[in-house]
Amino acid sequence: MTQPLNSARGPVMVGVDGLTLTEAERQRLRHPLVGGVILFRRNFTSVAQVTALCAEIRAVRTPALLIAVDHEGGRVQRFLQGFTRLPPMQALGALWRTDPVQGMQQAENVGYVLAAELRACGIDLSFTPVLDLDWAKSAIIGDRSFGRDPVAVAALALALRQGLQRGGMACCGKHFPGHGWVAADSHLALPVDERSLADLRCEDLLPFARLSAAGMESVMPAHVVYPQVDAQPAGFSRVWLQDILRGQLGFDGVIFSDDLGMEGAAQAGGFVERGRAALAAGCDMVLLCNRPDMADQLLAELTPPANDALSRRLARMQGRGESSDWQSLIRSDAFARCRQDVSRLVPAQYAATGPAVGEAS
Repeated sequence: MTQPLNSARGPVMVGVDGLTLTEAERQRLRHPLVGGVILFRRNFTSVAQVTALCAEIRAVRTPALLIAVDHEGGRVQRFLQGFTRLPPMQALGALWRTDPVQGMQQAENVGYVLAAELRACGIDLSFTPVLDLDWAKSAIIGDRSFGRDPVAVAALALALRQGLQRGGMACCGKHFPGHGWVAADSHLALPVDERSLADLRCEDLLPFARLSAAGMESVMPAHVVYPQVDAQPAGFSRVWLQDILRGQLGFDGVIFSDDLGMEGAAQAGGFVERGRAALAAGCDMVLLCNRPDMADQLLAELTPPANDALSRRLARMQGRGESSDWQSLIRSDAFARCRQDVSRLVPAQYAATGPAVGEAS
C-alpha cells in the first residue's frame, strides 16, 4: 500500500470536482504545494457522503490537508440536507437593533451550530464571518452583512467567532478591507472603491481592526481596487496586506486569497501570475477553486516565496476535536435546543432548501 505523503502543508488550496476523489485528484492533492481543499455544493449529496469525502481527503497525506467551505448562512450555505438552515447575517443585525444582548447570544449560537455540524463531517474551516458593511450598494454582499453600523458588525462578528471556537473552528474575516461600498461583483468585474484611507478607517476597517485585536485566525482580502491607497487590488497589494493589515492592525493569522479564478483577479495576469502576485503581496495561501487544469499549471510553475510562518499559521486553521466526538455532541438535547433557536432566525425565503449563491466566496 502506498503510504500518505508526509510533508508540510503548502500555500495552495484547490477544489475537487465531484462526490469522491478521482486518482488524478489524489495525485494533485499529493503535490507539495497543496495545503488544502475547498468544497462546494457540487461535492455534497448527504452528510454521510461528505463525511466520507473528507475522510478520503484526509487519508491522502500527513499532516492532513485543510478542508474548507463557504458556509455562512442565508444565500451562501453549501450544505443543506441534514444541516441546520442558517440565517443570513442581516437577521442577526436586525435582532441587535432591538436587543443587542439577544443579538450577540444568537450570533454565538449560529457560530456554534455552524462549526459543530461541519466539524462532525471532518471539515476544518468555514470562510466566515463577512465583515463587510452593508452600504445598500452591493448585491453580492447584501444580506450576507450584519449591517451598516461598524460597531454592531464588529460586536456580532466577535460573538459569532466565540461560537465558532466553541464548535472547534477558527474564523476567517472577509473581504478585507471591505467590499460593501462597491456595486460591481468581483466575480464578474474588478470593482473600484474611490474612498480615502481615512474614510475606510472610520467605517469599513473598524471590524477588521477589532477582530484582529481579538486574535482573528484568518482573513480573506477583496478583489477590489482602492486607488487612493494603492493601484493594486487589495489581495495583490503589499500596502494593504503588509503595511496596513499586518503592520498597522497587527494581524498575525493566515491571509487567504479570494478565488484566483474570479474576474476581479484577472488584472494580475494568467493564473500562475495571479498566484505569484498574491503570494508576493503577502497572502499565505491562494485559492483556485474551479479550474483543475489551471491548478495543475499553477502547481507546476509556481515557486512560492519563503514563508517561515506558514506552517504555524496553517496549523491554527485545523479544526479541533475528533469528528466522532462532534457527531455525538450534535445528537445531544442541548444542541437540539441551540439548533431550534438558530432555526427561528431564518427568514421565510431561506426556509427548507431556499435560494443559494452558486460557487461564490
